[in-house]
Amino acid sequence: MKAYVYVTLKTTVLDPQGKTIQGALKKMNYKGVGDVRQGKYFVLTLEPNVEKEKARGEVERIAREVLTNPVIEEFSYKIED
Repeated sequence: MKAYVYVTLKTTVLDPQGKTIQGALKKMNYKGVGDVRQGKYFVLTLEPNVEKEKARGEVERIAREVLTNPVIEEFSYKIED
């Protein structure tokens, strides 16, 4: 089982790297991109004997306590068999 965790800056937090990428895309004549937000992506390989509900709780706890700074970041995740 794998957990895929996506961490991004909260929408209320300025994202200078995203703005830089957005500006570069515009200069390179890419069309149709209104905004760019950058983030982090984690893949956690879970032990095979973990129940899905327990895995969900552990992944949320790991994301909240280790992978994100809750003041400026938020996370989402999905778990696949």
